[in-house]
Amino acid sequence: MTAADLALPPPAEGTAEAAARVLAARELQESRTLEGEAAGTALNARIEGGTLERIATPDQAGRALLTRAAEAGGLSARGWTRTLRLARTIADLEGSDPVRRIHIAEALIYRRTGPEPAMAAASMASFGP
Repeated sequence: MTAADLALPPPAEGTAEAAARVLAARELQESRTLEGEAAGTALNARIEGGTLERIATPDQAGRALLTRAAEAGGLSARGWTRTLRLARTIADLEGSDPVRRIHIAEALIYRRTGPEPAMAAASMASFGP
């Protein structure tokens, strides 16, 4: 993927297409359970420890990005794990077997733009001028 590819707007996706991608990702996650990869779990959100490392290990560039985020102080051990889970889900939605740097980057963006900043901004706006 080039910088030019990132600058382009994403293609429009309708509700039916999005629902189909979500269904396919959930089926993939459930199939991992059936294969014994994550016995006792079905969704990436519940996978822990060695199983998470096995199915969500990022490529070298992704691990480097995740390491830089942790070293910069923006990622705790818990945050590292949650980012891996989210990146695995993003990869599943894309239909990608490996977790790549682009998946890690997107997961980190979502972590930084979660509800906390929005809620803080909303509460500050409620005080008015």
